[in-house]
Amino acid sequence: MPSTSFPMETVRLLLRPFEEDDFDALFELRSSPDVTRYIYWGPESEPEVRDALAKRIASRAIEVEGDVIGLAVVRKGAGDMIGDIILRFVSAEHRTAELGFIVHPRHHGRGYATEAGHRMLGVAFDDLQMHRVIGRTEARNVASARVLEKLRMRREAHFVENEFVKGEWQSELVFAILDREWRADR
Repeated sequence: MPSTSFPMETVRLLLRPFEEDDFDALFELRSSPDVTRYIYWGPESEPEVRDALAKRIASRAIEVEGDVIGLAVVRKGAGDMIGDIILRFVSAEHRTAELGFIVHPRHHGRGYATEAGHRMLGVAFDDLQMHRVIGRTEARNVASARVLEKLRMRREAHFVENEFVKGEWQSELVFAILDREWRADR
């Protein structure tokens, strides 16, 4: 597959590979009950976050199914890591990837997730030649659903209580965008 060069820039953000120095910021994200409320994992302990950071550091290229590009979302100028964004290679046969993101609550409502997500969709469609990118969120996570909508992804499914997560039945929304829709919208 074609490679992507890092860091990548947006108007306000730098998307770069994770570094060992990102531990404190990543721990603040991944150990927070508020941040991880609608995610499959977490809150995580220090050893779990160290393991997650090691995986993020190694996640710099997509070559085969299951590979992930995991990038730190950093504000230009300020230099602080405010989030984590991933692109997971779901299917080679169907040229499908999945977008995922977390932004620290102090930075919610400023469009950072949308800005970073837009850049990652560019990686998926322009660099990696994907046909389809999906985004999934717990149905109660209205803010994440809104980000996916702002990225021009359409809601394709609402699975009601389809997964038992953290001791409760949770519902899931699935969004998607196709390569031709991405190109037409630009």
